[in-house]
Amino acid sequence: MSIKDTFFLEQDKALLVVIDVQEKLCAAMDEKVLSRLSKNITILLESAAELQIPVLVTEQYVKGLGSTLPALKEKTAHASRCEKMTFSCCGCSEFIESIKATGRNQIIITGMETHVCVLQTVIELLDAGFVVHLVRDAVMSRSKQNWQTALDAMAQAGAVPTCTESVVFQLLKVAGTEEFKKLSKLVR
Repeated sequence: MSIKDTFFLEQDKALLVVIDVQEKLCAAMDEKVLSRLSKNITILLESAAELQIPVLVTEQYVKGLGSTLPALKEKTAHASRCEKMTFSCCGCSEFIESIKATGRNQIIITGMETHVCVLQTVIELLDAGFVVHLVRDAVMSRSKQNWQTALDAMAQAGAVPTCTESVVFQLLKVAGTEEFKKLSKLVR
């Protein structure tokens, strides 16, 4: 595998995952950070829809933590969904089956909490041979220290640290297209 195969996202190889951005969990988060997270995940969801990139949404213990935030739920109406009890999304057989069904090997990770469900999922995806792009400005934890510790651990494990704008422009590749005109407005 070349360095570009690891660090450059491709439309036909990428899959977007939104991990556990649920109502009751969000209530415990810093409002400013949550607002930025929601905005960035929305940008990624709109980009995925425009570029025909599959989306997979997970929800942890819905009975206790509620559903995905309504604003994001609207944007994920056609996404595959996985309700889970395990912290790692990979503990849910539907999750792995959904990824394999797409035939894609580049997994773009967003969601919460960075040091629990996101961390465990990323480690297991890497261990299974997937290329994982961790969108640093689209993951969060209640504590900044927990967030940073998990980011460091995932980068050491081999996840590619990235940000929302980098993901969008890597997937677009060139300026001047209709997709570029539409999606570049989202990150201004």
